[in-house]
Amino acid sequence: MVPAAVHGAMPISPANRNNDWALPPRPHAVRPVPTGNTTMFALTVVPEQAGSQELSEVPAPKLNAQADGYALVRALDIGVCGTDREILAGKYGSAPPGERHLIIGHESLGEVLHAPEGSSLRPGDLVVGIVRRPDPVPCAACARDEWDMCKNGKYTERGIKDRHGYASQRYLVRPSFLVALPPTLRRVGVLLEPTSVVAKAWEQIERIGARARLTPRTALVTGAGPIGLLAALLGVQRGLEVHVFDRHAKGAKPALVRALGAHYHTGELAEIGLNPDVIVECTGASAVVIDAAMRLAPDGILCLTGVSSGGRRIAVDVGMINRELVLENGVIFGSVNANRRHYAAAASALMRADRHWLEGLISRRVPLGRWQEAFAEQPNDIKVVIDFDRHAP
Repeated sequence: MVPAAVHGAMPISPANRNNDWALPPRPHAVRPVPTGNTTMFALTVVPEQAGSQELSEVPAPKLNAQADGYALVRALDIGVCGTDREILAGKYGSAPPGERHLIIGHESLGEVLHAPEGSSLRPGDLVVGIVRRPDPVPCAACARDEWDMCKNGKYTERGIKDRHGYASQRYLVRPSFLVALPPTLRRVGVLLEPTSVVAKAWEQIERIGARARLTPRTALVTGAGPIGLLAALLGVQRGLEVHVFDRHAKGAKPALVRALGAHYHTGELAEIGLNPDVIVECTGASAVVIDAAMRLAPDGILCLTGVSSGGRRIAVDVGMINRELVLENGVIFGSVNANRRHYAAAASALMRADRHWLEGLISRRVPLGRWQEAFAEQPNDIKVVIDFDRHAP
C-alpha cells in the first residue's frame, strides 16, 4: 500500500559516496518487496528551506560491488527530536555534497536484511545506526574513534550534516557503525541514540570527578524530556539520589520520575533547597543554566546537554559565578553526540532498565503514512516515533 502523501521522485544520485543509506522498499511488514525494486520512500527536506519536508519516492541503491562490505537494513522505527524539528524549520542541516535534498532521521532502529561476509551481524538482527562519522583527515580525536570530540568540524552526521539519514525504508551501513540489540528491546530500541548522548555525559562527569576524588551522592537533572529522563535513569543506575526539575506539574513525567525512585520538582529551582554534587542540564533555557551553576556542591560538576536558542538577554552576576566556581573547585562543561563506546554503554543501560518504564517514554507511535503528525508537538509528548512498518492510518 503506497502512502497517499507521496510526492514525485527526487533526483538523488546512487553513486554519491555519502549515499550509504538505502535499498529496496518494504511497504508492509508482512509482504516483502523483491530486492529488484528501484525506488523506496524516504522523509526528505531541502536544508535551510522551511516547510520543504515531504515523503518522497527516491532511488534505492542496490546490493552490488559498490555496496560490498555494507549491511542492508530495513527501517523499523525513527525517533523524532528537537534537532529534526529545527531541520524542518530551516534552521539547521546540510545535504550530501552535490545533493539538494537531505534524508532526515538520526534516531533509528532497524532489522538486518543482509550482512556482509565476515561481520558479526546476521539477517534478522535488531540494529541501531550510529549517527556521526569521523572526518576524513582525520583529526587527533577522530583518528582514535573519538569522533564525538572532532577538532576540525569535518565530521558528517546521518540525517543532519552532509550525509543522508535513516528515515528511508532501507539503507546501507558499514557494520562498524551498527550496534546490535537483543530482541527484548524491539519496542524501545529506538531510544538507544538519545541514551548514548547521556551515557557520554555521565562518562565525562565521572572522568572529571576523578580529579577531585569526587564520590557523588546527589544528582539534579533539569528538564524531563527524553534526554532528561534517560539521564535520570542512568543516575539511578549509578546508585545516586536523583532529583528531576521540570515545568510540568502533571502528566506522565512526574509519574515516570517517581517510578524510577527519583524525586520530581516544579516551580523555582531555588525552592528545591538542594546543592547537588552533579547537575545534568537538559533544557538549554538560559535562566535555568545560570541558576543551576549557582547551586553546585563543593567540587560539583554541571554538565550542559541542552542547546540554548539565544536571543534573550539575562542580567547575570558573572563575578559571583566565577567566585563560586573557583573557590569551590566547580566545573561546567558541555557534552554532545556520542561514539561507539557510548552506544555500547547505552545498550547496557537499556538492557538493565525496566521495559515497561522505557515504553512509557514513547508517548506516540505514528504510522509512516501519517508522518506529519509526528512533527506536530502535543502537550503530553515525550518521545514520538515514526513506525516504518505501518503505512496505513
